[in-house]
Amino acid sequence: MSEIRIMKRGKVYQYRFEIASRGGVRRYINKSGFESRKEAQEAGAIAYNEYFRTGRKQKIKDMSYEDYLDYWMTNYCYFNVKYATISSYLNIIKNHLKPELGMYKLTQLDSYTIQNYINKLYKEKHYSKHYLKGILKLIKGSLKYACYTVNFINDNPAERVHIPKYDVVTGDPAHIFTQEEFEIILERFKDVPYIYYSFLTAYYTGLRVSECYALTWDNIDFEKKTLTVNKNIIKKNQHQLPKKYVITKGHSVEEWYYGTCKNPQSNRTIGIGDTLIKALKEYKKEQEEYIKFYGDAYLKHYEKEVINPHTERKEIKIVDAPAELELNLPEAKLIFVKPNGQYRGTETTRHAFKVINYELKIPCRFHDFRDTHATRLIEQGADIKAVSKRLGHSSIMTTYNIYVRVTDKMETETVDKFEDYTNTLDIPDTKEIPFKD
Repeated sequence: MSEIRIMKRGKVYQYRFEIASRGGVRRYINKSGFESRKEAQEAGAIAYNEYFRTGRKQKIKDMSYEDYLDYWMTNYCYFNVKYATISSYLNIIKNHLKPELGMYKLTQLDSYTIQNYINKLYKEKHYSKHYLKGILKLIKGSLKYACYTVNFINDNPAERVHIPKYDVVTGDPAHIFTQEEFEIILERFKDVPYIYYSFLTAYYTGLRVSECYALTWDNIDFEKKTLTVNKNIIKKNQHQLPKKYVITKGHSVEEWYYGTCKNPQSNRTIGIGDTLIKALKEYKKEQEEYIKFYGDAYLKHYEKEVINPHTERKEIKIVDAPAELELNLPEAKLIFVKPNGQYRGTETTRHAFKVINYELKIPCRFHDFRDTHATRLIEQGADIKAVSKRLGHSSIMTTYNIYVRVTDKMETETVDKFEDYTNTLDIPDTKEIPFKD
């Protein structure tokens, strides 16, 4: 076993110990310049323990939690976490963790400090249970990596922290559209085709918002009446944009990339009915007329291969150019674009939902189209396995627990079914039964 040797070199001291040999040649770590033997011994012991414990010289005893969070994002999250989750992590880290916990040393954080911080958020900020759980989940995840993967700390103090009890049960945020409500929405946006048809597609397919606005015309098979989901769309520069930004004429300031689907089951081909087939055919014809009308000024979109700066892997970025400029890149024939070809991705609905919520007075999120699609299918007696596959869920239980709501119709039918079952019972009339003392 290697041992630390302390040697005097002139007027100063040096420590030295042997490490792994390379190419059959013995190697050493040594450092000189210490004024006393004791200083050399203490520094040598630290270097020796760091090398044999982790294989590197990084000193983490003084690392702040703020610096560690940057390390965790760079070395773990960018390689293992979906970009949408990374985006939410960055917001929580910037707005909550760094200002409140960032000044602590990583090795200094304990359950007491973290629990007090969570309690403070609960009392002062009045965050929802879901949001507070998300903050604590991030803290636990970051410290789990520090403890069990890179061994920066010997214990994960966040494992013993919990969120306070919420007495008020938060309601289901989903809104299941009535047929009348959906017709009102369509009527309001009938003159805005890229909004109208994207809402119609979401309502008839249950696609997630990132799946819907990633659709290209080659995903639609009009002959087989199918729609294929094989990608989603991701905005990657939202953290660089100012809070209030102006769309430049004809172009978007967002940067859009193709992403992989949420899970393997989300890659799917689903059947679509005649109503949506007919609508999309009409929309495609309308879009082709706009392309002719705008001519060389029409914005075309292309798939550009770039390298992710974090993972150093290839990915596809969507770039645009006027039709008069021919780019030597594969064309991305995105479906839901403005008449001039401008593409806003999932930002397309930003103004539309303000109109629906405040002008039409209908509670609405894009995900409500998905919730409604799933719930109405189940309501009409569709097989739960088929619905789960259609939605691209990894588990049938996800379909049951999250997306399928009990509607008034379901409750009425449940009562009616029990009535049908019990209608043969001979229940005596209480008026005919004599009272006995």
